Amino acid sequence: MNAEPRLITQATPLLEELRQRLQPVPAFADLPREYQAAAKGDFQLNPGFAPLRSGPLMPAAVLVPVVSYDDSERVILTKRTAHLSNHAGQISFPGGRVDRDDPDVIATALRETEEEIGLDRSHITILGALDPYVTGTGFVVVPVVGQVQPGFSLKLAQHEVAEVFEVPLGFLMDRRNHQRHKGVFNGVERQWWAMPYGEYYIWGATAGMLRNLHELLHGAVAGDLA
Repeated sequence: MNAEPRLITQATPLLEELRQRLQPVPAFADLPREYQAAAKGDFQLNPGFAPLRSGPLMPAAVLVPVVSYDDSERVILTKRTAHLSNHAGQISFPGGRVDRDDPDVIATALRETEEEIGLDRSHITILGALDPYVTGTGFVVVPVVGQVQPGFSLKLAQHEVAEVFEVPLGFLMDRRNHQRHKGVFNGVERQWWAMPYGEYYIWGATAGMLRNLHELLHGAVAGDLA
């Protein structure tokens, strides 16, 4: 049996504030199964939104891993391999769909993180969760936020993850780095948040979840979703 996440007793002021503002991690039964019942998702920027897949939303979870260094916090992100059938080459958090053996979404997020990048759960303290996020592909994703203690080692699942990198949390939480982009998918114009960082194009659901984290810390700005 896997060990439980270890409690990290020291937190920076920012992470302590985040801990106080985050929601408790929801139970499976509390996840919305229709996008109209969700508060956050791709539909926020797209009034004509409809998931590409019909039927109830599929539950999934990601870990938002925030590494707590002595002088700053940084977020771990992954770049998916180019040959994948879904989201090839995109920037994402470690995570995936819920397995039937997962007792809760924390278990999903930790299991997927270990499988994808080899980050052991003994380095992680769960702080809470953001609002479930509905994607255009028909998933309802729970972003589970975890504080990561430095000193960890990683082992990438080469068939799924091409690269792992870190971005300063301060960069991601600076709204001057948040851009609204648009394009046409399947003949329909879509809009999304993007946070380009060097050679990395952080966009879509990943950027949307980070935007929600920003709003949690700093509040929403009138007109951002107009």
